[in-house]
Amino acid sequence: MKVYLETYGCSANQSDSEIMLGLLKERGYQIVNSPTKSDVNILNTCIVKSPTGNRMKYRIKTLKKIGKPLIVAGCMSKAEKEVVEKLSPKSSLVGPNSIHVIPETVKRTLNGEKIVSIDDIKKPKLCLPKIRKNQVIDIVQTSTGCLGNCYYCQVKFAKGELFSYPPELIVKQIKVSLKERVKEIWLTSQDMGAYGKDIGKNLPELLEKVVKIKGKFFVRIGMMNPNHVKKNLEELVEVYQSEKIFKFLHIPIQSGSNRILRKMNRYYKVENFKEIVRAFQKEFPRITLSTDVIAGYPGETEDDFKQTIRLLERVKPDVVNISKYWPRPRTEASEMEQIDRKTINQRTKSLSKLVKKFQKEKNKQWLGWEGEVLIDEKGSQGMIGRNYAYKSVVTDGKLGEFKQLRIRNSYTNYLKSY
Repeated sequence: MKVYLETYGCSANQSDSEIMLGLLKERGYQIVNSPTKSDVNILNTCIVKSPTGNRMKYRIKTLKKIGKPLIVAGCMSKAEKEVVEKLSPKSSLVGPNSIHVIPETVKRTLNGEKIVSIDDIKKPKLCLPKIRKNQVIDIVQTSTGCLGNCYYCQVKFAKGELFSYPPELIVKQIKVSLKERVKEIWLTSQDMGAYGKDIGKNLPELLEKVVKIKGKFFVRIGMMNPNHVKKNLEELVEVYQSEKIFKFLHIPIQSGSNRILRKMNRYYKVENFKEIVRAFQKEFPRITLSTDVIAGYPGETEDDFKQTIRLLERVKPDVVNISKYWPRPRTEASEMEQIDRKTINQRTKSLSKLVKKFQKEKNKQWLGWEGEVLIDEKGSQGMIGRNYAYKSVVTDGKLGEFKQLRIRNSYTNYLKSY
């Protein structure tokens, strides 16, 4: 029987899809690249933003029209079960913490049953068969769920409380991946900074074990919320000294106003963010800093927005994920008085213009740099290599190759070796 799977969302979602495909292939299913060529279709959904949620609704309706059995997986199946069932009453549902049951769900769905498996299965998503989208990169999940309760976020409804995976199992997964010629490890979760808080462990301890694994490879550490990083800041900076860890730091700020951070129910202050950035930039001056900002959160005044602008001008992140605020169902923020869309659009435009300006300036600082990159992706202009700071460098070469080069050109979003 033939299976088609379509994926949206974060790296954890990508990892879930790779595992589901691996489990299905192990059971003898053939993976196809078109929903019209399959016997059953799977849609792995994301609901982090309203435009994405609308896209999911459109895809559910489109895939339903094809006439093949449909399984809706991912965050929407759990957080918005009623919406999915209204759009496609006969579809089976598999939650983000229930992907282990996908082979049985596919089998029974093909037999005409409707299966709803959205309860959390307390089982690590590690050391399972997988079909990687990129053979050089292994996305290794370290936990699911989080310890936060942000008033704008729907993901908590889908993934629940923090469930950290045993460090020895994470290490085992990485060792298996390296034997399969993987060269880059993405450690990912809903909040890497919270890793281990539920099992008496912490992120620096995990990383110490990871960097001791033999072999030549790079590790990219996923998003870490400031309130957890500040508790282990010194230890985290120390373990970042390892040559195996990309000097890449993803710390979301969301707003430069402490008043808005309180309204978001974020458990940190702007000062905590600044302290973390200073500590890392002092030790690693060329570290790539990535952050997230929400424009137009309910109650955000012009002064609050200006505080965000001033903060970004001060720290000059290399990457800023800018989101227009959208009210999400069942969240506290959706019940607050909303800001008009015109204002939100204007603020988003201002942020984008500012970010592009200092992204271009910061990339110019890499001109003339010489060193090693790992070629980990094929892009539209050529192969893409990553240097020690996870900077994208367009070059030539083979996927998985470590290559010495010199940066000769810089642009807003990438560098070039020719």
